[in-house]
Amino acid sequence: MKKWIVAACLTASVALAQGQTVLTTDSIEIAKPKLTFSAFADIYYLYDFNQPENHERPGFVYAHSRHNEFSLNNAVIGAAYTSDVVRGNIGLHTGTYVQRNYAAETINGSEVLKYIYQANVGVRLAKGLWLDAGILPSHIGYESALSIDNPTLTRSLMADNTPYYETGAKLTWDISDKLTISGLVLNGWQRIVETDQNKALGTQIQYKPTKGVLLNSSTFFGKEGTYRYYHNFYTVLDLIEKVTIIAAFDIGWQQQLDITGKKDGTKTWWNPNLMVRYKPTDKVAIGGRVEYYNDPNNIIIAPTSLNEETVVTGFKTFSPSLNLDYFPIENVALRIEGRLYSASNSVFVKDNQTKKTDGIVTTSMAFKF
Repeated sequence: MKKWIVAACLTASVALAQGQTVLTTDSIEIAKPKLTFSAFADIYYLYDFNQPENHERPGFVYAHSRHNEFSLNNAVIGAAYTSDVVRGNIGLHTGTYVQRNYAAETINGSEVLKYIYQANVGVRLAKGLWLDAGILPSHIGYESALSIDNPTLTRSLMADNTPYYETGAKLTWDISDKLTISGLVLNGWQRIVETDQNKALGTQIQYKPTKGVLLNSSTFFGKEGTYRYYHNFYTVLDLIEKVTIIAAFDIGWQQQLDITGKKDGTKTWWNPNLMVRYKPTDKVAIGGRVEYYNDPNNIIIAPTSLNEETVVTGFKTFSPSLNLDYFPIENVALRIEGRLYSASNSVFVKDNQTKKTDGIVTTSMAFKF
């Protein structure tokens, strides 16, 4: 099964789509059901100046995670069905991103679930009201698991350390062209396989007050060991020709317990993020990002551990990046990005010694059809 999935993902190279037509009967327009197929692949080479001997980048990185080797970040094949009353998506994937980010998705010793990119079905309950269930894309953040859809090549610290995917049910109401709200019931914080008897809740509000402006507010509330509340806010501004600006701010609270198991307040982590993209032509784009990730209590990002005697706690890191993209054709991207990390304490490792900085250069060739 695993070999078949890998072969299918790597050999898929085209997407076929049936055109949509509209039939008119008694002045009622009925859209013809449509089935489309898609494929994506992201091949990359990354050089980490801290030169990890095992080729593995730090544990808080999930995409583009291998040093000094040509590798496949992810390859995806999928199908989507849409009609007026039913919709659905199914996709399979493989790559270094899948191996790292889906490592916990095993059931009875089987790893088959980690190769499912998405599998969901939706039913229209009323005009503008849809109920979807299954393995869904995350409702948190503005970045995708498909790098070609993102304004920067590598994912932000914010995106890498929030869910890429989620499993559950989602009710979406398109109130108007400007306002959409959603409510979710989920297995947990990025979970396909349930690990306890609890369920999590999520919300999402998207508002477009005017042309070129999108405001998003997403929340998560659930028990991840103890209760966790998370809020993600971002705005997308397309007000200047050829320029896109995205500003984001995330904050989370995790309940703490004392040694007797009683409630003992909460711990907080937070993360601001600013991205600017300039696309002077259809073939060229330049992207820049600055962000700061503050997790002083290691709620999300684990301490750096060399051995039992050397454990560095707390994660407070500033990270800027700059990328150049070239699109020889619409669905193919050649990209290069330089990125720095600067921490307030020695959370990075080089030559078996901790240090405060790291730097990477990433190149990628990606296609999406």
